[in-house]
Amino acid sequence: MGIVHQATLTPSKQELVESWLPSRGWAAGRTIAEKVAEYRLDDPAGEVGVETILWRAADGAVLQTPLTYRAEPLAGAEEHLIGTCDHSVLGQRWVYDGCGDPVWATTLVAAIRTGGTQSPMFFERDGERVDIPARMQVRGSGSAGSAEPVDTVDAVSDDGDVTTVSAGAYDFAVARVVGTDLGTGEHLSGTVVASGESAVLAVLRD
Repeated sequence: MGIVHQATLTPSKQELVESWLPSRGWAAGRTIAEKVAEYRLDDPAGEVGVETILWRAADGAVLQTPLTYRAEPLAGAEEHLIGTCDHSVLGQRWVYDGCGDPVWATTLVAAIRTGGTQSPMFFERDGERVDIPARMQVRGSGSAGSAEPVDTVDAVSDDGDVTTVSAGAYDFAVARVVGTDLGTGEHLSGTVVASGESAVLAVLRD
C-alpha cells in the first residue's frame, strides 16, 4: 500500500518519458497522445517508488513504461536512467527504466509468482486517508507462497516490441507495446478499468 503525495514534479513524468522514447527502438518514432492508466507495486523495503504507466501513442498503440523513482542514483545503472526531476515534497528523484532496476524486477516477479495485485493507493487530506480508485487492475497467474528477491539485473535487451530481462534466477519478457505476443508461462495480466481492455503485460520464461 502506498501514499500518493499531492505534489508537483518538474519535469513531469510524461515529459521525462517523451524525452526518452526517441532512444527506444520499440517506440518507432511514436509520440504520446494521452495517459491510459497506471499501476504500482510495493518495494518490500519501502524505499523505491515502483510504477508502470501505459500511454496511448498517436498511432493508437499502447506503450508500457515501467518506472522506478529513487532518492539517490542506482549504482551501475546509468544506461537505464531516464532522467531526474524535482518532487515538491520529496526533493530530487532519479527516474529509471524499471527493466534495469532490481527493485522493479523483485516486485514484478513477486506479483507473478504469488498471484499478487497492484498496490492500493491513497492520499491524506486533513489527517484522513482518502483511497484512490485503481485505474488499472493487474494480477499474477502464480500461486506460490513467496518469490526469491532479485539482487541484480544482469541483462536487458529489446527485441521488436518486447524487452527481455535476465535478473538473478529469472528471465522474463515485458510487452513494450501492449498486446504483443509474449509466449506462455506464468504472467502478469492487466485490465484498464475505464475501457475493460485486457492484456498480458509480462511473462516469466522457463
